[in-house]
Amino acid sequence: MIRFIVQRLVGSVVVVFVISLVTFLIFQIGPALSHINPVYLYTGKVPFKPGSPQLEALIHRFGFDLPWYEQYFHYIGGFFGQQITDGVSTPINCPFPCFGYSFQRNELVSQLILEALPVTISLTVGAAILWLIAGVFSGTISALRPRTVVDRSVMGLSLGAVSLPIFFTGPVFLLLFSYTLGWLPANGYVPITQSPVQWFLGMLGPWICVAFLFAALYARLTRSNMLETMGEDYIRTARAKGLAPRTVIVRHGLRAALTPVVTIFGIDIGQLIGSTVITETVFNLRGLGYLSISSVERSDIPVVLGVTIVAALALVVANLLVDILYAFIDPRVAL
Repeated sequence: MIRFIVQRLVGSVVVVFVISLVTFLIFQIGPALSHINPVYLYTGKVPFKPGSPQLEALIHRFGFDLPWYEQYFHYIGGFFGQQITDGVSTPINCPFPCFGYSFQRNELVSQLILEALPVTISLTVGAAILWLIAGVFSGTISALRPRTVVDRSVMGLSLGAVSLPIFFTGPVFLLLFSYTLGWLPANGYVPITQSPVQWFLGMLGPWICVAFLFAALYARLTRSNMLETMGEDYIRTARAKGLAPRTVIVRHGLRAALTPVVTIFGIDIGQLIGSTVITETVFNLRGLGYLSISSVERSDIPVVLGVTIVAALALVVANLLVDILYAFIDPRVAL
């Protein structure tokens, strides 16, 4: 088991290195290849005339005149802390973890990410708990009663839920429960430290709408896995030994059926952290998705680069945790 975990840790470090390198090349070197002045994308200022001393000084200060590999290692080294300046303003101290500085917003990228991260984490974790419980429960019930009214009702509802995108269910939910009935607030995100009750009520709508879509996928996946698992020989052997039906279903059937579900669950959580822009826009949440889209619109490269790396790190960490959990569910994986 220890060897398996170490191998996964080493593999995750390699993946993070590759992702950071590719992301850096796309956002740092890409504009220069497209004949776009990178100084303008970093500072948001109208570039000086080509060849002017001011422009050359800024290019040298940001390191754009260095080879790409030196620029990359300079960026990685700056992650542990650096002094940032555009040559005009007072140098800004960027402590660890330093993702750069947004001269367009006049704020550290790490600070922008830290402000947006609680919103995205609240949305992701709450929705994940809802869709996992609802999807696995409904999928299991459907698999235990195949081709019955319950099975057809659950699968029909799942098909309908998969067909409804968040930009449809979100406004309908707000119209019904916030603006018409007034049961839930529609004023966006309230920090949990400020008011736990308002935080919960404000996040309940986004949780339900996101979970509604994902729970349908998990219900279908769980049903398929449970139908296959419950027909295995060891299940029949467990029943022949006289084990209680609940023990056979939960300890033997559901445990084996959840192995692929856990894998998909980790991937979905990692992806959702960096792809919640539609949900955040519909429910007026200022998370990482909103920050990334607004930065793309501004061509604010430092922020786009920082958010992309954070989203990639979230996906890698989620997959690492899933691999470890996978080994505990099925020890044969670690052999």
